[in-house]
Amino acid sequence: MFKKAFFKKNQFSILNSQLFLLPLRRKFLKLTKNMNDYEAVFILTPVLSDAQMKEAVEKFKGILANENAEIVNEENWGLRKLAYPIEKKTTGFYQLIEFRAKPQTIAVLETQFRRDERIIRFLTFRQDKFAAEYAVKRRNLRAKQETEKEN
Repeated sequence: MFKKAFFKKNQFSILNSQLFLLPLRRKFLKLTKNMNDYEAVFILTPVLSDAQMKEAVEKFKGILANENAEIVNEENWGLRKLAYPIEKKTTGFYQLIEFRAKPQTIAVLETQFRRDERIIRFLTFRQDKFAAEYAVKRRNLRAKQETEKEN
């Protein structure tokens, strides 16, 4: 008796359809969500000249700009030794780019990373609020150190 009064045919079909559409609604909300903070670190092959390295970095910054991403910070970590050989190379030019973008931008960026033969490895991840706070502190500390060196 309780079940008949609680679940009428119309209510049950509406409830069922809402449960069915819940995963789709979540996906839609994720796609239309505000921009997230991301950090991308990639390693360029060591055989590149400085001009070629800068050209490669500008290419990826241009991809981000075309996707309406806001570049927050860019750091060139220089030539560093790799922990293990990759493609018979023991060193590589490390580059860090911090940016704010929509989630769809990451797929486009990573596709271009995979297509470019100058990129040995790459890692892109979304920063949570703690990582974003730490990145801001690190940037401020780095800027403070650079101003002290100039004086």
